[in-house]
Order: sequence, then C-alpha cells, then structure tokens
Amino acid sequence: MAKRHNKSKEETLVDIGEKKEQAQDFYEKNQSLILGGLLGLVLIIGGIYAYNNFYKKPRIKAAIGEMAQAERMFEKDSFALALTNPGGGSLGFEDIASTYSGTTTGNMANYYAGVCYLQLGQYDAALSYLNDYSPDGTVMPITYYGVLGDTYSEKGEMDKAISNYKKAIGQGTNEFLQAYYMKKLGLLYEHQGNAADALSTFENLRSKYPATPAGQDIDKYISRVSVN
Repeated sequence: MAKRHNKSKEETLVDIGEKKEQAQDFYEKNQSLILGGLLGLVLIIGGIYAYNNFYKKPRIKAAIGEMAQAERMFEKDSFALALTNPGGGSLGFEDIASTYSGTTTGNMANYYAGVCYLQLGQYDAALSYLNDYSPDGTVMPITYYGVLGDTYSEKGEMDKAISNYKKAIGQGTNEFLQAYYMKKLGLLYEHQGNAADALSTFENLRSKYPATPAGQDIDKYISRVSVN
C-alpha cells in the first residue's frame, strides 16, 4: 500500500510565507493601479447616490409641481397658455420639456406640447414634440400613435396617418381606444374613396369591439360604404 505523502509543518509554513511575499510584491508593484481602481469604484457609487438623491429626485419633484398648472390650462382647452404661460409663475409644457428633459414629467410634457400644437393647427411643431416623446404603459402607446395619425391626417399625409392608426390599434388591450382609432381608420379610408378597406375595417370593428361606443353605432357606417 502506497504511503500518502504529507507536507511537513515547516514546508507548509514556507509555502504560506512565499505566497504572502508574492502577494505583497504584487501589491507594491501595482499599488497605484489598485488604489486608483478602488477610488474610482467609490466615486462611481458616490456619484450615483448623489445624482439620484441630490439631482434627479429634486428635479422630478419640481417638474411635477410645474406640470400641475399647465395641465389645468390644457383641461380648459387653453392650449396656447398651457404651452408657454399657464399662470401662477409656472412653466408651460414647452419649458418643462426642455428644463426637465430626462425625467418622466419632462417626457410627458413633450406629449402634451404635441397635442397642444395639434389643436392649434401647427402640425410641424406638433410632430417635433411628439417625436421627442417616448410612450410607456398600456394606454399611452395607443394614444401616442393615434395622435400621430391625427397629425399626419391634418397635414394631408394619409399614408403616414393610416400607418400610425394601425399602430395605435395594435397597441395594448384597451378596447375603447382601439375601437376609437379603428373607426378613425375606416373613416379615413372612406374619405379617400377606398370603400373596400373602409368596409373591412368597419366590419372588423363590429366583430372585435361591439360593446364599445364606436362599435355600437358602426352598422350605419357599414351600410354607408356598402352602398358606395
């Protein structure tokens, strides 16, 4: 039977000593690099903490406060005031979008500004703000593409309007909004003299969303394009 070879205690101590010396040599040779890396890590962590707590959070809070007055003007259909001068010393959507860019509120201000300009008939300005908006959630993507469809329709760019109405219909699971924009798509086809696509869209609406407001009166639109 072969004997197991065991290191003596002295040999073990020598090995440990050698490894310790090697580690010490490595540290001494790379001290500045190691300390620099640790300092960099500390600065990164500290920077993230400072950014979130002393910059980002206060900006978000301030942006929400500014937004309230502009939203009040928007709800009153005072679109021009909502954009630039909602009153009470508050910023309008334009300034909120630029001042608080990078925040959720600043992003939402882009959407509001786009809708305001659409309502004011300034379609290129509307598109400029809408293109800077990033929709999120289950409802906003639907309304976002729907508003883009409205804007392009008003500009007479019907292919883009149709494309965006289709995107609105395909977003989320909000039957009320999807039916609303499906009806708009059908009406746009009808306006273009495309009775076949209008009929197909209206019938699809009746089949998918019969209980919605848009679906409940769709039969008269089906009859109208069927005659044509």
